[in-house]
Amino acid sequence: MADSLVRSQSWPIEQLPGLSAVELKKLQDAGIVSTADLLGQTQKPAQRQAFSQKLGLHLKYVGKWAALADLARVPGVGCDYCGLLLHSGIASVGMLAGASAHRLHPQVMRLYVANLQRRDLTPTASQVAQWIVRAKQLPPWQG
Repeated sequence: MADSLVRSQSWPIEQLPGLSAVELKKLQDAGIVSTADLLGQTQKPAQRQAFSQKLGLHLKYVGKWAALADLARVPGVGCDYCGLLLHSGIASVGMLAGASAHRLHPQVMRLYVANLQRRDLTPTASQVAQWIVRAKQLPPWQG
């Protein structure tokens, strides 16, 4: 079986979870219209620092958005599940690639059910395992 690389996904910036209307406008005013644009401006710590100063926003917000945008690159995760992964302790594609589906799925399930009160919509163990496989196949972000 050949290891094939999967294609990184990019999403319209307004689909990134947790952005307020004010934050979204600041990002768009700075020329950020996609998650790929955001990653291009926040790849390294010095870039995140400069970008947060440019936007006039706290560095922790920019770091959180960069982590969400990174996770959203994984096919099957996207903007639908990147926040769930981040709140489950997975802060990057690299962390997801090194995760154990056996350990991660129960965390994801607990968090999903606790927040949405819906067990029937929880990602399955096989979905979580597939995210991990795709994260391993995904090349590092290169803007």
